[in-house]
Amino acid sequence: MRRLNASREVDPVELPNCRLVKGIERGSEDIDILPNGLAFISSGLKYPGMHNFAPDKPGEIFLMDLIEENPRAVELRISRGFDLASFSPHGISSYIDEDDSVYLFVVNHPHQKSTVEVFKFSEDDNSLVHLKTVRHDLLSSVNDIVAVGPDSFYATNDHYFSDFILMFLEMFLGLTWSNVVYYSPKEIKEVAAGFYSANGINISPDRKYIYVADILDHSVHVMEKHANWNLTHVKRLQLDTLLDNLFVDPYTGDIWTGCHPNGMKLIYYSPENLPASEVLRIQNILSEKPTVTRVYAENGSVLQGSSVAAVYEGKLLIGTVFHRALYCNL
Repeated sequence: MRRLNASREVDPVELPNCRLVKGIERGSEDIDILPNGLAFISSGLKYPGMHNFAPDKPGEIFLMDLIEENPRAVELRISRGFDLASFSPHGISSYIDEDDSVYLFVVNHPHQKSTVEVFKFSEDDNSLVHLKTVRHDLLSSVNDIVAVGPDSFYATNDHYFSDFILMFLEMFLGLTWSNVVYYSPKEIKEVAAGFYSANGINISPDRKYIYVADILDHSVHVMEKHANWNLTHVKRLQLDTLLDNLFVDPYTGDIWTGCHPNGMKLIYYSPENLPASEVLRIQNILSEKPTVTRVYAENGSVLQGSSVAAVYEGKLLIGTVFHRALYCNL
């Protein structure tokens, strides 16, 4: 109950200039934004024990151009040969190569399994060309991902077990068997362990540090990245909410995170007791006293179960596990 913040009610923090994004009805679990303002949004996640408003529909990747005055969400076409019927996108991460090619890495859960799908983004026709599927025993319960090369990444496993009943038991017993894995075509290895449930992951603008959200510990871990891709623990920032995905502002280094004030409401979904939304901004996380600001908080009447918050030039996109998406001018 404590790990899920089961008794917490959220105190509202309003933003004046917000609107729901038209066309996104089945979640916007993770968001990544390119330097040119194009935002990728994953939608339609099917996750064990989690609510879904349209469980029979395949997942989608949307694109929003945040440079536009009134940006809209457009579904990206995915190349032939990819199994769209079982597409269940979770965490996402983009990588821009030296030749300006844009790669999108997508955590996928086809048939309740875990894979990482690698796509190349074609801006000319708003499409994703599927390049390869990554499967491995060490990638057994992948939640989120951060790309560090055109074919390499760090990934979080949010549970040790992939069976739903064993996953629940793992959480109930408070086992710290969740981890972070590094993958490249040449090697795959565990690089950090001991988490209750490693969730969101991202990298600092100078590429020196990896940030990991432990959703059941209500904390952010800062890890130093080494030349051999191993990680060592630097510090842990304790908070009072369930942190989901992490977005790093490339200009300020601030960490923005979509949070679940009360995880019990998220897991045991009820229209009479909706899961709330909360957005935190963490500034100067490497300092002795980081600044943590509650930017937005709402009881679920507008936005249910926020999982990510991403910013671009004074604009804020808030995504959810299975509900809508909110676009705000800060």
